[in-house]
Amino acid sequence: MTEVLFNGHAGRLEGRYHASSKPGAPIALILHPHPQYGGTMNNKVVYTLFSCFQNLGFSVLRFNFRSVGRSQGEFEDGPGELSDATVALDWLQSVNPEARQCWIAGYSFGAWIGLQLLMRRPDINNFIAVSPPANEKDFSFLAPCPTSGLITQGGIDEIVNPASVAAMAKRLNTQRNVEVDFALIEEADHMYNNHLVDLYKIVGNYVIEACKKKAPQKKRRGRRKKSEIENSTDEPLLLTDEAADEGMDADFDDDFDEGDDE
Repeated sequence: MTEVLFNGHAGRLEGRYHASSKPGAPIALILHPHPQYGGTMNNKVVYTLFSCFQNLGFSVLRFNFRSVGRSQGEFEDGPGELSDATVALDWLQSVNPEARQCWIAGYSFGAWIGLQLLMRRPDINNFIAVSPPANEKDFSFLAPCPTSGLITQGGIDEIVNPASVAAMAKRLNTQRNVEVDFALIEEADHMYNNHLVDLYKIVGNYVIEACKKKAPQKKRRGRRKKSEIENSTDEPLLLTDEAADEGMDADFDDDFDEGDDE
């Protein structure tokens, strides 16, 4: 894992980047929760998502939104952070020009930003939204939702209302050509305390199944040629229970934080 700095519209942005050893490996961008409630790229849920994609062979980037850590700029509650995410994705794609797939994953506030980015970038193939704040933020912009994805939610979340997230997932699934999986971890709170391994397994197995479908998800920029689909060799390894446990133990470092995130 490498520390990286890249230029955003409000100044320098700080990130952590893992480069896959596989040629043409897929890429994933991970977005952290609310900066004003302790959210950073070192949040445990963010680190879980990062580790999951890393262990499945992706090149993956997590970074701090403006005003967080060593990232410059001032918090803007949406527009500025969306700009940061756009720049981060541009950087990730610039160092992985041959990537076959592009994923976006966000937690809470980061899920809200990530889904806005999804609407603006037809090059994103799939998404992971962990505890999107459907009871506080407007998600009506997902009309239509341009690609399939996974939404996860804790059943005893004290910040994001589980019923509102379930209703959001149900609404998205009424749209044509889109499948949005919804996974409820019944005993998990907002920070997934004691349930990070469950989250890791759910996300990892979803990514594996999505990548097994050789053809990319429906995108606005067109379709891949049949020969490109048949010759794709970027399937990730199977995610067993043992691999999940070992991956979590091996990859969590000492710099994650305990912020009261939204």
